[in-house]
Amino acid sequence: MNFVTLVYIFLSLVGIIFFYIKWKQSYWSRRGVDYIEPDFFFGNTTAITKRTKHRSKVFESFYRHFKSKGQKFGGVYDFLKPVFIVTDLELIRNILQRDFSHFVNHVGFINEDADPITGHLFNLKNDKWKNIRSKLTPTFTTVKIKMMFDTMTQCIKGLEKILDQNAALNDPVDIKKYMLLFTSDIITSVAFGLDVDSLKNPKNDFRKHFANVFKPSFKSLVKKFISENLPRWFLVAVKFRMTRKTAEDFFVKVVKDIVEHREKHSVYRKDFMHLLIQIKNTGETTDNENLNSNSTIKHLSYGEMAAQAIAFYVAGFETSSTTVCFALFELALHSDIQNRLREEIQSVMKKHNNQITYDGIMEMEYLDLVFKESLRKTSTASAISRECNKEYSIPGTDVVIEQGTEILIPIHGLHNDPEHFPEPDKFDPERFNEENRKKIPPFAYLPFGEGPRNCIGLRFGKIQSKVGIVAIISRYKVTLNAKTQQPIKYASNRVPTIEGGMWLNLEKLSN
Repeated sequence: MNFVTLVYIFLSLVGIIFFYIKWKQSYWSRRGVDYIEPDFFFGNTTAITKRTKHRSKVFESFYRHFKSKGQKFGGVYDFLKPVFIVTDLELIRNILQRDFSHFVNHVGFINEDADPITGHLFNLKNDKWKNIRSKLTPTFTTVKIKMMFDTMTQCIKGLEKILDQNAALNDPVDIKKYMLLFTSDIITSVAFGLDVDSLKNPKNDFRKHFANVFKPSFKSLVKKFISENLPRWFLVAVKFRMTRKTAEDFFVKVVKDIVEHREKHSVYRKDFMHLLIQIKNTGETTDNENLNSNSTIKHLSYGEMAAQAIAFYVAGFETSSTTVCFALFELALHSDIQNRLREEIQSVMKKHNNQITYDGIMEMEYLDLVFKESLRKTSTASAISRECNKEYSIPGTDVVIEQGTEILIPIHGLHNDPEHFPEPDKFDPERFNEENRKKIPPFAYLPFGEGPRNCIGLRFGKIQSKVGIVAIISRYKVTLNAKTQQPIKYASNRVPTIEGGMWLNLEKLSN
């Protein structure tokens, strides 16, 4: 084979690849759907890939583009994969609720045999999701959340000790750093039954292994691309993994050791792991201490238990810490709102022996308004994603969404749309008071999703975030430190985070 032949072969391969990419990125034009012109190969998510813009801002720009053109939907590309963007509230209602049977699943690769950690509730599909969801739902009832509440309040003492030291020295605090450790301690204790004390030992083995699973990297980006662009049958055949084997082995061993210890010694803890053990042994949860470890039928494997516990950790620790941080950020900027909230907190706590209690949190109405407005202004979720599992004709149009198409509902776009929320840049908790919340259109406010596949742990997330806010506002006056960037710019993390840190001044209040 001579040199000229090799050149022809090379150029032919380049040409085939080029035209294949162009053909893949002509999907929306071939289907008659308005779209945003993609970058070659990278699609419309170049800024996310290069980490120059936070995904929430990228998705919001998609929303604004189609909304400004009067479009109810449109198309973009994540590399070569077509993604359907929705801006219309009625169509959002259809996707999340009315026609849910067409959009049951989340987008995500799952291979439980080769990679058990991928088999968590967020990834599970169809009947397997429905089965696990029905078993886990009772673990997030009010009774079960109250059962876990003591664990949350126990973690407050460690947080207060560290923040008191900073306040005494007049040192500014990067509040995100400490809230991550605080919520990590809560979730690790509640989900795994472990007391790792991250506030004292932030580099503990648990957090290191967790970081290995979810820390963004070039390798994880390549894996994501492979999982979304190669046939699933091929990935299963080659035992493709998203999770590092060392991390999987660590978490499965942790769960196995905890379960065996509790069953052997009849140990009872009011936590998520106790409920998972009950499901493993009986297929359901109860309000008693019995583990029923003699059952011969096992309804959950150790791998499945580890996957659900990790999903609980993921859903609860970074999202809740971010919610608390941005609420504190807004309260630092608005002293009048902070003072009003503190008055309510102190008034309610007096009725509960000056303790933070579950019932006390539920009595704090203004706290609820602040919490909701904070999530409106800075939602921890960038978008709601769904996968079309059954061909769907969009009402009133000729457009048909094909099976396998990814659907994306940009939450930040909805929450910052002046049509739904006048003066969206203004922090105004009164938007959610009894009178004003009636003016908010249905499906315009979606911090926890909506419909049968909404956030299963929303009650826990709300309580955990409110505990964090109450713990700080009841004890300190909060102001913004000059080290915090203004105007804020998001770092390219998984959830919104202020670049350079969120620095606050804490002034301890007199008793």
